[in-house]
Amino acid sequence: MSIIQVGIIMNGVTGRMGTNQHLIRSILAIRKQGGISLSNGDVIMPDPILVGRNENKLRTLAEKHKVDRWSTDLDECLADEKNVIYFDSQTTNRRAEDVRRAINAGKHIYCEKPTATSLEESLSLARLAFEAGVKNGVVQDKLFLPGILKLKRLVDSGYFGRILSIRMEFGYWVFEGDWQPAQRPSWNYRQEDGGGIIVDMFAHWRYVLDHVFGNVKAVSCIGATHIPKRVDENGHSYVCTADDAAYATFELEGGVIVQANSSWTVRVNRDDLLTIQVDGTQGSAVAGLRECKVQHRVNTPKPVWNPDIPNPINFLEQWQEIPTNDHVENAFKVQWELFLKHVVNDDPFSWDLLEGAKGTQLAELGLLSWNERRWVDVPELTIGGVTNGKKAEVTKG
Repeated sequence: MSIIQVGIIMNGVTGRMGTNQHLIRSILAIRKQGGISLSNGDVIMPDPILVGRNENKLRTLAEKHKVDRWSTDLDECLADEKNVIYFDSQTTNRRAEDVRRAINAGKHIYCEKPTATSLEESLSLARLAFEAGVKNGVVQDKLFLPGILKLKRLVDSGYFGRILSIRMEFGYWVFEGDWQPAQRPSWNYRQEDGGGIIVDMFAHWRYVLDHVFGNVKAVSCIGATHIPKRVDENGHSYVCTADDAAYATFELEGGVIVQANSSWTVRVNRDDLLTIQVDGTQGSAVAGLRECKVQHRVNTPKPVWNPDIPNPINFLEQWQEIPTNDHVENAFKVQWELFLKHVVNDDPFSWDLLEGAKGTQLAELGLLSWNERRWVDVPELTIGGVTNGKKAEVTKG
């Protein structure tokens, strides 16, 4: 048995998501468990170096979590052959430039989404990575959540029969920052800084819909900036230039219709911050982040519309919970382990920079639909040749 040390440049992990999900609950959790065991007995051990622009934040974070390596010099980290993976969880408008530098330095790439602020830039990164022969991946965490995994099992088993429609409700009330601090950073509400819920969430909806239900073929979207002014982290008022809510309809292959509401200006009256209802000819399901309940055709009640009497049916009691038969770890950690095994052991990994570009594409087309007030088709993005380390051409077609 040998320990395979894998140096990982972690750029932008001083933010909430980077610190909690990627550093603490993924990389440090993998180290704490003793690494990732391979079938031949070898063990992959991630060796992170924290990178960013704020020396004080980096030092404090590294000391708190006993991370030996940190730096404010990205070029120096990229030049170090010990570091074989570059990870990026910076703000969206900073990501593409540093990912490009890392590809040119020969590093394997793993990054948050959106991968860039435009489709052309996202495709440029995908093309560059494939031509450079570096392995690459994009965080698509919701695919590894227990609730979504249960939905995927139902789809694969044929439980729904023919899927007719899907309804997605996502969001919560993000405080304006005046009388209570906001739960999200202020840049989320400034278009010039890469903010906006369409840019943020449509990247998620693309991979969830594509990988669980079927490819997205068209989109109709209207966005809104419901809260025009907010207060930032320093107590300064600012004008919101990005959308904080989006109301979209997607058409999937096979004619499946998806209604998806995304909002940071909604008060939650449902089981979870994200709920997905799937209705099919043979049955339906409602999933949250962790739980999933179903109602089969034979268990469906038969309501009759009569507003003159109290409703006689408790509809919520008519659903059956899907049991959690397997222990599912943190979704970010699961995908990190898969990517590390892809880099070291050449295990399959489907969620590459082209998949990231598809998310950017859907956001861009959603914004176009809103601006032009019309349905927009979603062109296919294709790769010619073999992906994952082999030379390939990325095209729009």
